[in-house]
Amino acid sequence: MHLAVLCSPESWYLKDLTRAAEGRHQLTCVAFRELATELGQGGERFVAGGVDLARVDAVLVRTMPPGTLEQVVLRMDLLGRLEATGRPVINPPRAVEAAVDKYLASTRLAAAGLLVPRTVVCQTVDEAEQAFARLGGDVVIKPLFGAEGRGIARLNDPAIAQRTFSLLVQLGAVLYLQEFIPHDGCDLRVLVVGRRMWGMRRRNALDWRTNISLGATAEPLEVTSEMGDLARRAADAIGAPLAGVDLLPGRDGRLYAIEVNAVPGWQALSRTLHVDVARHVLEFMEDLMNASTGTSPG
Repeated sequence: MHLAVLCSPESWYLKDLTRAAEGRHQLTCVAFRELATELGQGGERFVAGGVDLARVDAVLVRTMPPGTLEQVVLRMDLLGRLEATGRPVINPPRAVEAAVDKYLASTRLAAAGLLVPRTVVCQTVDEAEQAFARLGGDVVIKPLFGAEGRGIARLNDPAIAQRTFSLLVQLGAVLYLQEFIPHDGCDLRVLVVGRRMWGMRRRNALDWRTNISLGATAEPLEVTSEMGDLARRAADAIGAPLAGVDLLPGRDGRLYAIEVNAVPGWQALSRTLHVDVARHVLEFMEDLMNASTGTSPG
């Protein structure tokens, strides 16, 4: 299998996938900024840094770098056109778009019947202040686009909340507010790879945020049938067969669906569970490639 991996050349995940490939697969690193297309009488060509993407078997998206609106739209459209040729792209561009847009992701999770925190998305200070009060005066404000806990803040003081809303509006940001769910300092990450899944519990004694990048520790988690069902439904709602699903056990005894990451990391999970996730990802990609070409495994 020849796999194009959209990532940085220094990516830990590229190194891990290369290790797991053991020479059986060819992995080519390509950058989002190098994606280009050419239309002509012979059809459409897709290239990236000199790599003809029509000659690879599948594409694995391992990063989602920032860009202008034009750049992001082009990148997703180009991947969508490439996918339309029958080449597996994981995750599909529309799934990546849905996952990085917290508003769209929340609506899809809620529509799928999952429990999400009460959420208000607005654009003015007055509306945000009213929402702050309706949500109990204790909210989590998040950037509409973002990951790994960056830009997230908990607001429970009206004056600080008002100043925060004003600053964000001046910067042209959308105000995305969720009620703060009281919890015991841990959340659950379920990694979905096709039909398989693994879990870990993340704890942070120093911060209400439970991201590993912010100092949380990880421990093995047995994925119960309830957790597995929620994770599967969440991944399906986003359309991401490779997904990191974050579930939050509230003190009210309920499990809240917080986020679906369509470019999920597995470094901490592999280390915690001693599972070779990279090998499973490659096997999943190989199965997809075989299904798209009608080839039997092996």
